[in-house]
Amino acid sequence: MALDILIVDDHHIIRRGLARILAEDARIGRVDEAPDGPAALRLLRAGAYDAMVLDVALGDRDGLDVLKTVRAEFPGLGVVMLSVYPESQFAVRALRSGAHAYLNKGCEPDELLAALAKAAAGSVYVTPAVAELLAHNVRRDGPQAPHELLSNREFQVLQLLVAGKSVTAIAEQLALSANTISTYRARIFEKLGVRTLVELVAYAHTHQLGAS
Repeated sequence: MALDILIVDDHHIIRRGLARILAEDARIGRVDEAPDGPAALRLLRAGAYDAMVLDVALGDRDGLDVLKTVRAEFPGLGVVMLSVYPESQFAVRALRSGAHAYLNKGCEPDELLAALAKAAAGSVYVTPAVAELLAHNVRRDGPQAPHELLSNREFQVLQLLVAGKSVTAIAEQLALSANTISTYRARIFEKLGVRTLVELVAYAHTHQLGAS
């Protein structure tokens, strides 16, 4: 039976390109698109889908936040996270949050189709790069790296700070108060052991936490 897919990405050209790729495959049935989290949730609540392609960085809301809501409301839905961020930044975090696969946007169409088929069946699709990360996490001795102790929201704020956004701009993007973002920033600084934004950027560079 053909799979019905929902694509969630805030860039129209990305959604159109993905939809065209999926529509050319006989295993895919209906393909719908959503530009943000609220639109995606409206479509999910209105009709059944077998799997969704979800961008990590949505304009209105963090993709991991959307994933959390999706997992609570639609536990049987297959979710493939797709992002420009390298696997080292978000893959393990996404899988721990309930995604069935994490792919970089540079992946081949066949890999995306394979991941969607696995996700729709309720199985996890793991690329060699993600498998190496998971193996590293299992066999590593000693404590976790400081940034791995950040919550998903704290990690999102870290990404935006490193990208050069101000507290006010981050607050507007995430629909939170500036005081809340300042609190997140203080927690991030404390957990990472940094005192200034320059030190935070240096930490992010050392651990490859910036956007690629």
